[in-house]
Amino acid sequence: QVQLVESGGGLVQAGGSLSLSCAVSGRIFSINTMGWYRQAPGKQRELVAEFTLGGSAAYADSVKGRFTISRDYGKNTVYLQMNSLKSEDTAVYYCHADGYRDTSGSYYFDDWGQGTQVTVSS
Repeated sequence: QVQLVESGGGLVQAGGSLSLSCAVSGRIFSINTMGWYRQAPGKQRELVAEFTLGGSAAYADSVKGRFTISRDYGKNTVYLQMNSLKSEDTAVYYCHADGYRDTSGSYYFDDWGQGTQVTVSS
């Protein structure tokens, strides 16, 4: 009932920029957190950036100062602006959201997008 659709991945040169979008749709009552994770081959999936329950943005140390997370409450969409990209940023990026769905807000959801590939060439 809740789906996340990502867009914006692709190939970019080191030092360049790329922006990702994730639209969360369905019968959503409320959202607790929204954010982005990434996973490189042979490595564990890690948090990149997210909005917490308190509404503040949290970033991984490796992307602080380079990436910016933003959101549009009306569209239930979260964005990730990536600047000064490095080869180390190459990974599959996943959108994530959790919260409550349906009219009553009685059902908890915790869902992921299918992922979008970001490749940074040197």
